[in-house]
Amino acid sequence: MSKQSSTPDPVAEKSGFLRMYMSNHPDTLVAYAKWYGKVPEAITSAEMSAIDTKSMTLACVLKGGAKKEVYIPIEPPLKGYEDVKPRLLEMKALAQEGLGMIKAPPITTFYFPNGAIVTTFTVLLQIYCSFAPQNSGSPQYYVANFFQGLLGIRTVRSILYASVGIHVLECWYTYHLCRRHRTGFGVGALYVAATFVCGFPIWRNLRKKIQAARIESVMKVE
Repeated sequence: MSKQSSTPDPVAEKSGFLRMYMSNHPDTLVAYAKWYGKVPEAITSAEMSAIDTKSMTLACVLKGGAKKEVYIPIEPPLKGYEDVKPRLLEMKALAQEGLGMIKAPPITTFYFPNGAIVTTFTVLLQIYCSFAPQNSGSPQYYVANFFQGLLGIRTVRSILYASVGIHVLECWYTYHLCRRHRTGFGVGALYVAATFVCGFPIWRNLRKKIQAARIESVMKVE
């Protein structure tokens, strides 16, 4: 029998330093416990007793002296030790936003990511294949006729309609993000319209901008 070697958790290995560092930020730990741990009672103090790539454990003292251990999953798991600081800062911002301690950072600029070009081309190809004349002898419809013959016109159009439906749902999610982060009508309209055409690369990029803005706002007061 061969022994299976387990890879050490890179965050747990340095948990001693992280616990010591976080002891200087008790308000942050209390916010973690209240928001992520869903502790309804008043918390007078909190300490980080353990942390690894998948979770952290907080030892809390409630008002009145009772003690409570709070387990908080870290989702998605940390990729490595270098991922700890930005994730903890983002979690802090999210917790404080959720508890009403700070406002969500505003997003005031629009950015079109390069990855959206691929999805835009895919949508245009679906439209072209769905509405091109069937069995046309024209060279400009050769590709469309090929897919129509391969999949059938109903399947081709069903794929397009499914894509449109998914994009509509993604638009609603993008609208929610824009409203929460006070983009203003112009920038918000660009994000929603771009999401309708391009899909997930737009709102995924918007989420990255929001994450960066959160981290920046929290670091200003660190």
